[in-house]
Amino acid sequence: MAKRRVKKRTHLGAQNPKTAAAGHADMRDPKSMVIRIGAGEVGTSVSQLAADVRKVMEPGTASRLKERRSNRLKDYVVMAGPLGVTHMMLFSRSSSGNTNMRIAVTPRGPTMHFRVEKYSLCKDVQHAQRRPKGLGNDAVTPPLLVMNNFSAPGSDAKSPVPKHLESLATTVFQSIFPPINPQTTSLKSIRRVLLLNRELAPENDGSFVLNFRHFAITTRAAGISRPLKRLHTAEKLVAGGPRARAGSAATTGAKKGAIPNLGKLEDIADFMIGNDGAGYMTDATSGSEVDTDAEIEVLERTTKKLPSRRSRHAAGAGAEAGIGGGGGDGHHGDDEDGDEGVERRAVKLVELGPRILLRLTKVEEGLCAGKPLWHEYVQKSRAEEKELDERWETRRREKEARRQEQKQNLEKKRAAGKGQKGQGQGENVEGEGDSDEEMDDEYDYDYDNGYDSEGLGADGEMLLNEEADDKGEWEDEEEEIANG
Repeated sequence: MAKRRVKKRTHLGAQNPKTAAAGHADMRDPKSMVIRIGAGEVGTSVSQLAADVRKVMEPGTASRLKERRSNRLKDYVVMAGPLGVTHMMLFSRSSSGNTNMRIAVTPRGPTMHFRVEKYSLCKDVQHAQRRPKGLGNDAVTPPLLVMNNFSAPGSDAKSPVPKHLESLATTVFQSIFPPINPQTTSLKSIRRVLLLNRELAPENDGSFVLNFRHFAITTRAAGISRPLKRLHTAEKLVAGGPRARAGSAATTGAKKGAIPNLGKLEDIADFMIGNDGAGYMTDATSGSEVDTDAEIEVLERTTKKLPSRRSRHAAGAGAEAGIGGGGGDGHHGDDEDGDEGVERRAVKLVELGPRILLRLTKVEEGLCAGKPLWHEYVQKSRAEEKELDERWETRRREKEARRQEQKQNLEKKRAAGKGQKGQGQGENVEGEGDSDEEMDDEYDYDYDNGYDSEGLGADGEMLLNEEADDKGEWEDEEEEIANG
């Protein structure tokens, strides 16, 4: 009789691992959305740039996100909480043709506005390389973030780019990717590097320019001559059979195959020394460029046979007998074998793309709708800053008053609806109203175009809603919604 199946993965009591599988982000890791604002208006190049940035942000990003022309920023903000999204990268194009990128931390900001000065897509970077490398399986783990020159020497609170702005930029970019623990992180999981290099101006002119580069980490054996490498590759092809040789010929081409031609040589030493006979041919003496890759020492991947229990007991008894008989060379063999599994490998970075030059133009509170904290082109005096703070405080109080008024109106209409309808249906209406109210309280943002930077238009639908609210046109619609 067949054995009954026991479901151990999806049912109660399943022994599932707590760690996330490869290629899937952990629940505690940061998650991001790369969005095109105005999906049909940014153009094909900016759309492809957003797709390339999504590959950089893998695996903790919405790689299959589809934007619609009717989507607004509020739609993504509302869904950021349930999906656990912590950062948003918004690409847009202004009427003057400038490409802009915003990095917003959800749900309360801040928001950093960048202007894309120059950019090269992944396909452009690969076309310029002799041996391009694809992303492949490297996207299953997040990249290693490397930031350089984020803190300029001699900067303080009165500098054109103040010290606290540099610290804020460092914190925002560090929070995009999960942190790395050197004691527990495996080296095999670090396959990519994201380099953010700040280009410092000769004189501190108040600019904050970042160079965005994306690389793949590759390794190769170091200390081996090129002829020996070719022989090692030929040995693998011969052991693989005709199918492996046919695949190598299709990959390398017919002129230069992977198997060297030794028919015209009298001895294998002629191939190892070189045609000129000047000596043992290495990378430095082969006439090519000298590789300056960083070399590291790693343990070779070798299969070791674990000793059985009987052999371990015998080894322990022999060690005790050796110590008792005065044999003091018990650990000599271990010292000799300590460096047998060490292999020297050269580390090389291959650029994957995209390549972006970003210029910080503005930093503001909130999520794309707050008080400006810093602006590259607009400098305000103390009196102007005080006036701006008072203006924002007035707007905040007016917004809170509108919210309280709307809440009171809804409560009155719910009370009137309970008297007309049944008790059970009235409870359902009350529950639905409470859930909607909690959602509005959690994601209530005021998108205004008055303090936005160039090319970053505000949400037109929200402005129309505010005008309708001021004119009192929402009363009839709210009554219809409350009555179902």
